[in-house]
Amino acid sequence: MSHLHSTQLTLTPDDSRCLALLCGPFNEYLKLIEQRLGIEIRNHGHDFQLLGEQPRVAAGKTLLVQLYQQLQQGDSIGPEQIHLQLQQTGIEAPVATETEHGSVVIHTKKTLIRPRGENQTGYVRSIRTQDINFGIGPAGTGKTYLAVACAVDALEREEVARILLVRPAVEAGEKLGFLPGDLSQKVDPYLRPLYDALYEMLGFERVGKLIERNIIEVAPLAYMRGRTLNNAFVILDESQNTTREQMKMFLTRIGFGSTAVITGDVTQIDLPKGTRSGLLHASEVLKGVEGIGFTRFTANDVVRHPLVQHIVRAYDRFEKQEQSSS
Repeated sequence: MSHLHSTQLTLTPDDSRCLALLCGPFNEYLKLIEQRLGIEIRNHGHDFQLLGEQPRVAAGKTLLVQLYQQLQQGDSIGPEQIHLQLQQTGIEAPVATETEHGSVVIHTKKTLIRPRGENQTGYVRSIRTQDINFGIGPAGTGKTYLAVACAVDALEREEVARILLVRPAVEAGEKLGFLPGDLSQKVDPYLRPLYDALYEMLGFERVGKLIERNIIEVAPLAYMRGRTLNNAFVILDESQNTTREQMKMFLTRIGFGSTAVITGDVTQIDLPKGTRSGLLHASEVLKGVEGIGFTRFTANDVVRHPLVQHIVRAYDRFEKQEQSSS
């Protein structure tokens, strides 16, 4: 365990307007600095105390002074500028909480979630350290569930301001136009797995309130066009059913302070014949790009009924035989 260092800082000259702008609404900017640097910031007026590992505390102190000076000079600051200046410190965000046995633990309001196996643990670590992550593999491997758990954890710790859960509106060969009801009634059945995970982690009533306040938004992929998503945790589920253009559109929506997780199963593509999956395309185009994580799950990672693992393997074998004989 690293020794905690404490340092004092008094911002001068005394300017209550600049102090309020530095802290941000509900101390949002101080929390952003705390979370990104892994330090604790306490303040009483212009007097600050910073606690944490020495290099992180030093970086935090320098950043607060710089931001305060910018405000004194009449500049404005926001999450984007703070995020950029945090990146310039060169200090990595703190890694995920781990138990003494080395397994990552995700804390949510109603439950404690422990990833099973090396692949799931690596997936959660990657989500917590990379801005964009792909989880690719068969059903039952925990891709979506763990992504939702990480999103809820980030929201609870105020690392993000909102959660967006997104799916392309193409499922199992059906088109939404043939379903009864308005748009929300048509979309909701396809987002049910995402809702179920949220209910388990936060409770039915709390999820309802967060959706009402737009802190959790569940939407079809088409709703993402033209938006920039800052300070959000965004999950694109069933991404094997995106086109190349849709995937590019989604990935270029990601803004400052956001995390994106893209999940999908390349054996379950329901796109029209001849349309290339955006997930397959992105996994080739973005291979080796720094800041983007890829976790590939196999039948060995299935955590549902043991028969599901056998079913996935049987389909894999059959499809390989089909390909080799064609």
